[in-house]
Order: sequence, then C-alpha cells, then structure tokens
Amino acid sequence: MNVRATAPATLVLACGALVKELQAVLELNQIEHMHLECLPATLHMHPEQIPDRLRRRLRETANEYDRVLVGYADCGTSGEIDKVCDEFGATRVPGAHCYEFFASSQQFAALQDAEPGTFYLTDFLARHFDRFVLDGLGITEHPQLLELYFGNYTRLVYLAQTTNTELDRRAQAAANTLGLHYERISTGYGELAEQIVSFA
Repeated sequence: MNVRATAPATLVLACGALVKELQAVLELNQIEHMHLECLPATLHMHPEQIPDRLRRRLRETANEYDRVLVGYADCGTSGEIDKVCDEFGATRVPGAHCYEFFASSQQFAALQDAEPGTFYLTDFLARHFDRFVLDGLGITEHPQLLELYFGNYTRLVYLAQTTNTELDRRAQAAANTLGLHYERISTGYGELAEQIVSFA
C-alpha cells in the first residue's frame, strides 16, 4: 500500500492551547485534507522550549506531508520559531501573540495602545486560568507574587471565541482575582480562521 498517497496533504502543527479552535475551524469549513497535530499546551509557560519541540516534530514528519502550517505566533521566541519554519519550508500563522489571531492585528494593537497594562484571556486561558496562571506562576503557593506579577496591570480583556456563560463567569472571576477591570470582546475565530481557510 502506498502510505504516502493516502496521507493528508497538509499538516497543521500547532499549540495545544488552540486545539479546540482549530478543530472548530476545520469542521465548520469542511476541510478534510489537513491533519491537525498539537504540541502540549504546557509549552505556553515555557516558550523557550517551543522551537526545539517544533524542529523535532518537523524532522520526524519531513516526508509525510506536502505542506506544513505552524499554528504558533512568535510567542516571545524572538524569531526562533520563524527560523525553524524557514529550515523546513513551513508557513507560520502571522502574529506576535496568539491574542492577535483572534482580535486581529489591528484591533490588538489598538487595545494595547489604549491601555498597555492589559492582561488577555482566550477561551483556553479562561477555562484553565487557575492551572496556567495562578499555579503556573506560583501564585497559588505564594500569594505575595500576585502583586509582583500583576501590580502594573490595570485591565483584563477576555477575547471570547465562543458564547459560553461558564467561560464568561470564569473570566470575570479571573479579573476579580487579579484585581483588574474586566472587559469582554467577542472575536470568534478571527484571523486564525482566515489563515487556515486561505492555506487550505
């Protein structure tokens, strides 16, 4: 059997924090020839590890796909993810942060200009706020760190991909925990969806 001929033509290798959104975009647009694979969402807390993990997986799948779309923003790697993409001829979804995927680059820039001290949540981070923010930053065990990390923040903006009252409640609770003014912006899947459909 010719395995190569039956393999999906395109690999989407992405951040595990985007898995639900990417699955929804593929299903909503009936895109079946793109194979989605996600690296652990915990890398969100260790961005310095992302380039090597991407390189390792791209090397392993080098002969399996015609094209590769990397579902990461720069994620604080100072261009290292782009270097990996260039090395393997992969394409990266544009943006400095995953928040830009949903809010659009223009809207995200406007939000930052209006209030630089803004902390952002997506559906994923609203759902896993305790694990990725409070536990991940050590605040759960050392509450005094809350002021150290968030003392200069003034606002929490929840970029909502879906309409979900439970996630709304969690995002509001997160803002209360951090002592920040709360805003909710409905973004849908934003530019992430546009990039996936365009690449498909």
